[in-house]
Amino acid sequence: MNDTALSADPARAFILTGSFLVVGRFPQYLRELSERGLTILLITGETWREQAQAALKDPEHPASVIAEVAFVDGAVGHEGSFVAGAVAAASGWRQRYDIVGAFAVGETMVEPTGLLADALGLAGPGLRASRACRDKALQRWYLPQFSPASLVLPAGQRHTVALDQVTFPAVVKPVGRHSSSGVAMVEDQQALRRQLETYPDYETVLVEAKVVGQEFSVESLLQDGEVVFSSATRKDTNDSHTCSFVELAHTIPNDRTEVTATLLAANAEALRGLDFRDGIAHAEWRIDAEGRPFLMEVAARPAGDGISALYHLTHGRPLEPEVVRIALREPAGYPAARRIGRQVYLEHDAGVFDGVTVDWPGVEPVWAEEGEVWPEVLPGAADEPAALRSVMVLKPIGTELGPLRSSEDRVLSFLIDAPTAAELDAVEQRVRAAITLHVSPATGGEA
Repeated sequence: MNDTALSADPARAFILTGSFLVVGRFPQYLRELSERGLTILLITGETWREQAQAALKDPEHPASVIAEVAFVDGAVGHEGSFVAGAVAAASGWRQRYDIVGAFAVGETMVEPTGLLADALGLAGPGLRASRACRDKALQRWYLPQFSPASLVLPAGQRHTVALDQVTFPAVVKPVGRHSSSGVAMVEDQQALRRQLETYPDYETVLVEAKVVGQEFSVESLLQDGEVVFSSATRKDTNDSHTCSFVELAHTIPNDRTEVTATLLAANAEALRGLDFRDGIAHAEWRIDAEGRPFLMEVAARPAGDGISALYHLTHGRPLEPEVVRIALREPAGYPAARRIGRQVYLEHDAGVFDGVTVDWPGVEPVWAEEGEVWPEVLPGAADEPAALRSVMVLKPIGTELGPLRSSEDRVLSFLIDAPTAAELDAVEQRVRAAITLHVSPATGGEA
């Protein structure tokens, strides 16, 4: 028997989960864990195998610090489909590593990560929050005080539920998707029935009264069930002129300051209702004409798009290290904002994407297509003038562009920040005038 092998302490390891796409967007988590000397283990979807394996072999890619990757089968919309694969992977790892933390970077692995954290005694959102944050119908169940009038259409029973109680205009949402996928507004019963036919039979669908009002999100850091940091973000979406709900802009911190206290109070109550324990929460809200807050949805993972980058720009410090500290049960906190920032997604015409021109001194567009690492944007001084920090192109030249129905349909984004809201608005207009999307008519082809 090898006494040396028996006495050797296993390496301390940390499990990250999520699609390889979001892992590439948030390389700060990988750097933070690597600098702590932790062995990084990743659970991601099987669809990312080729891209992830190539990145791990590239010493210039942030993902090259990952020690092991488990590729699991599953699909968004199939409830619990990633759980078995994640549990199987972690079962093997806990025999060989001292697993000290686990964290879901992206939406698809939130529930299995909550189960792993619970079984391993790690800091995490908790079982109720991990489950409910993956299901919009469960959020309505646990938080009726913040819910619009809604109707749940269970998978396989969609045609047996009476729809005469639906209030129009209504919003139709598959309960387990993300990135606004499948979310649509309908004006009447006929349109509702047509929209329901677009979803596979295995998906549960939520139909609810549309809340007319400004949209916001609230990002919160929690430890032991207590909020240690919380901040509101104002959002712009395309539902004002389409039937979709694609996000077109994020402003941090919220520049509609008269509703901030209402948002933060409602958000804290909602997180208590979900028994959210440890981690980062991203909740989306609307405030109606009477000033009432309605929860659109809440997620137990970091905000998407460039919201994390905006926090770095506006607060002068990245948010990701605080999330890691919470996952490792270390004290965490975050400073107040010192600037105001905005991410803008430009709408586009239908046709073939031919490129982009940016007429701005010192700024060139950066291509950051699906699964690629987003460029890091560093903050400037608190009092420096308004600035354009980056322009990111999200689609390759030659892509055929259609209507904006989900986040994946967007083609270009830019980040700006300024000392004041008025200066931010002014620089946004200048940047919009300086960017030209080149789109030629689609020629069509064989069916």
